[in-house]
Amino acid sequence: MAIPRPRSRTVIKSPEVEDPQEQEMSFLDHLDVLRKHILRSLIAVIVCGIIIYVLGNTIFDKIIFGPKSPGFISYKLFCNLSEWLSIDALCMQPVPFEIITVGLGEAFMTHLKVAFVGGIVMAFPYIFYQFWQFIKPGLRSKEIRTTRGVVFVCSFLFVLGVLFGYFIISPFAINFLAGYEVSSVVNTVTLTSFVNYMVMFTLPTGIAFELPLVIFYLAKLGVVTPEGMRQYRRHAAIVILIVASIITPPDAITQLLIGVPIYILYEMSIFIAAREVKKYEKSQAKQ
Repeated sequence: MAIPRPRSRTVIKSPEVEDPQEQEMSFLDHLDVLRKHILRSLIAVIVCGIIIYVLGNTIFDKIIFGPKSPGFISYKLFCNLSEWLSIDALCMQPVPFEIITVGLGEAFMTHLKVAFVGGIVMAFPYIFYQFWQFIKPGLRSKEIRTTRGVVFVCSFLFVLGVLFGYFIISPFAINFLAGYEVSSVVNTVTLTSFVNYMVMFTLPTGIAFELPLVIFYLAKLGVVTPEGMRQYRRHAAIVILIVASIITPPDAITQLLIGVPIYILYEMSIFIAAREVKKYEKSQAKQ
């Protein structure tokens, strides 16, 4: 009687991993590790979301409804800048409007949404850290040294983008939308629509500000080149304007406020890619 042979174990090897215990991991082992990192990230989002939910009135009054207040710091800065540049359009005061709810559970559901989205923003550095801990064992020692500080840089760019959307884009966009009139229609703002627009002004901008970091590593991998980015510069400008028109109201000033910084980030990415290509060519010449 033939003895059945044991099934072979599918093994995924990580090249040049310094920890010998991480040299061999099955596909299920990788899924188990990924599950742990996702679970930790979810716990961080829940904890941050609970904190934001408990501080609900303060979060809504000071942060969410901040751009509709006359004392919002951006209006003072815009007026000072307007006087310095002699551009009257930059100086503005918020259009007065009331925020209402039209559904029985609208306030509660919106509160939960603010807690969830705010939890993601607040926990983003930890979420990216968990993502980085998952992919780090599969990198070579040289790649690990090259990507040192990536968690800090990625988190900084994301927070910078969110702050830019909150302090720069949202005041112009909210005033345009709240002050836009059609015939004798009264512009009534619901809590859900206001929160949805605030999320749209901030979260996509935070993601867009990751562009230089993405280009940096794509250039290192040879996926993109500075020559290719320069060749498609006009196409990139058109795409950026289209994206800006989608995620912002149909207001030229607001679209420029988000489109111009993203295009500047694109130009910075070309410079970063060119520098990385030069470094790579020098290292190859020395070998």
